[in-house]
Order: sequence, then C-alpha cells, then structure tokens
Amino acid sequence: MKRAAFIGLGVMGAPMAGHLALRGFETCVYNRNEHKAINWLECYPGRHAVTPSLAAQGADVVLVCVGNDDDVRSVVYGPSGVLGAMRPGSTLIDHTTTSAELAQELARACSKQGVHFIDAPVSGGQVGAEQGALTVMCGGEEAVFTAMKPVFDCYARQATLLGEHGQGQRCKMVNQICIAGVLKGLSEALLVADAAGLDIGQVVEVLKQGAAGSWQLENRALTMSQQRFDFGFAIDWMRKDLAICLAEAERHQLTLPLTAEVDRQYQILQQQGLGRMDTSVLIKACL
Repeated sequence: MKRAAFIGLGVMGAPMAGHLALRGFETCVYNRNEHKAINWLECYPGRHAVTPSLAAQGADVVLVCVGNDDDVRSVVYGPSGVLGAMRPGSTLIDHTTTSAELAQELARACSKQGVHFIDAPVSGGQVGAEQGALTVMCGGEEAVFTAMKPVFDCYARQATLLGEHGQGQRCKMVNQICIAGVLKGLSEALLVADAAGLDIGQVVEVLKQGAAGSWQLENRALTMSQQRFDFGFAIDWMRKDLAICLAEAERHQLTLPLTAEVDRQYQILQQQGLGRMDTSVLIKACL
C-alpha cells in the first residue's frame, strides 16, 4: 500500500491524514470546505481533490471521517462519491461514528464492487489524533483488518477487530455510554469537592492513583472546576452518538436510564447555546 485518500479534515481527520502523509503514504485529501484542505497542505505533504471521487482515484485505501450517517453516504455514493472511483481490491475504512446499520449497508455496497470495507470508529479525542495515539474499534473480515494494520499504526495506539461489520460501531456505542456515565459522576463529585473546599488539582492527583481514576478525571476535572469548556468533543456530536446508543438499546429491548438522563441534560445545554462546548460542560447541568 502506497496511496491513500482521506475524506474529512475536521479536528480528528486532519491530524490522522497528516500522520499517514508523514509515514510515507501518498495522501490525497478532500474536505467539503476546500479551505481546510488547502490549510492541511501547508502542514503536510500530499495533494487535495475537489471531489471525494477524484481523491479516491488510484488509492489503495480510502479513509472517511465525517459527521454522521448521511454525511458518510454523501461522500461514498453517487457520481462524486468515493465508491464509484475505487478499484477492486482496494479498501474503504470508515472512521466516522455511525449506526451499525450503516456499517452493514456500506459493507454490502463495497462487496458488490469487489472493494473491502472496515467500520473503524475511534476514541481518544483531538489530542489522541494529534499524538497518533487513538484507539480504533473495527468490524470486518480478519484478513482485511490484518492487511490494514500498517494504516492504523500511523495514528493509533491500539486497533482491535471486534467481529463482523457493525461490531466496531457497537463497541463505540459502549464507549460513549461509559463516557456519559463517567462525566455525570465526575460532575457531581466536583461539586462536592468544591463545596468542601478541596484543592481540585490535589484531588485529581490522589484519585487518579485509585479506583476512581479515568481519562476524564485526569484530562477534564481541572478544566471543569475552572469553568473552561471551549475545546474538545462538542456536545452536539455527543448527542448524535447518544441517539445511536439509545436506538441500539431499544432494538435489544434495553433501557438506559443514566444515558437517557445525560442526553436530556445535554439537550437543555444545547438550548442554552452551549452545543459547541466540550462534553465536560455537563457539570453546568448539575448546578
């Protein structure tokens, strides 16, 4: 594999594509806002295309990291989509967090053209993408996953095959449910710590060594106590993800009261104009 196309240069996609380019892949990028593609080229070697289809021409692997199910369909299908330009034997990797149903749909569409497919949502946030330390949750065929390891190694600390197509997305749902619960607990805990006059920095140093330790505690507790939220993973995107989680739970006849409550609180925060704030802004809903 030498040639890669990367579709979607957001806060996650841009550094991921950059790691590919810096690790020796001939990388062509596409972004709906062309200005972002031009800016990317100021930082990394490669080229950009004006449509997803043109970016995918001649690529051994095409990677997608956009917003939601419909965004993925818009860059995969149709005359300007990547799938029509991909050659048999090449691989489409979708890093977008989507429904498992879309992953299965894309797998079928790719199979009809002799193209391999892996659903591969990621966790680790913008910092993880920039540091090349993401966790990738994959669904697909083992042989294809193994062949794509050199790609994942460019920007991931860990990549794991969870099973058939869709299982990567289902694992990401579990990830998001865990984050919702941790942030809810962390928000309430910080309120108690503040009211009791504890030093939050000291609390973090103590707790991260024990059973309460978590990524959210280490990376968000201090900023939450300082009321700093203008960074990171926006609650607009988290609500999209939680909707997918709740829909999957309903299909299995499960109820997720904590997840539903966090989603409701995020909705209230959105209505207050905080939709672009980091998910740790959940603490405001507990005040």
